[in-house]
Amino acid sequence: MFASSGLLDIHQRSHLSLQKLVDHCAGFSQEELSREIDGFGYPSIRHQLHHVIGAEHYWLGVLQGEMLVDEDPADMADIDALRAYRKRVVAKTVEYLQTADETELNTRRKVTAWGPREIELVPAHVILRTQTHIFQHQGQVAAMCRLLGRPISPGLDFPLT
Repeated sequence: MFASSGLLDIHQRSHLSLQKLVDHCAGFSQEELSREIDGFGYPSIRHQLHHVIGAEHYWLGVLQGEMLVDEDPADMADIDALRAYRKRVVAKTVEYLQTADETELNTRRKVTAWGPREIELVPAHVILRTQTHIFQHQGQVAAMCRLLGRPISPGLDFPLT
């Protein structure tokens, strides 16, 4: 069983890594952040960062009975907008985790996902999925940063301490 305290800890650590990645990306120009690079599903750093934040926003909405699929271009206008969007999503996820009890987090239930399609999910697994998703795209952003001549420094893995 998952407890909200453990999920909150994982969430905090994952977002610490994401915050450091966003801070690193602040060193790129707006043109570099928006430059499309072949070979990536989300073709720019800006789109990658927006996607990873937006995915957490979307899945939290699914758990709360909301279909949050409309993207606001202002949320990805620049690094400051992405930082603000991340902070808003973090606050919403933290609020959910602070109010959800173990039964809520660990009981498989029907939710409506995009499509719309009804599926059965365990909310704790959904939260964990959003956090592992950060690291999947962090690797892609790291590759993009390297291709743009500014590789990330070591230490952006999931923090153990």
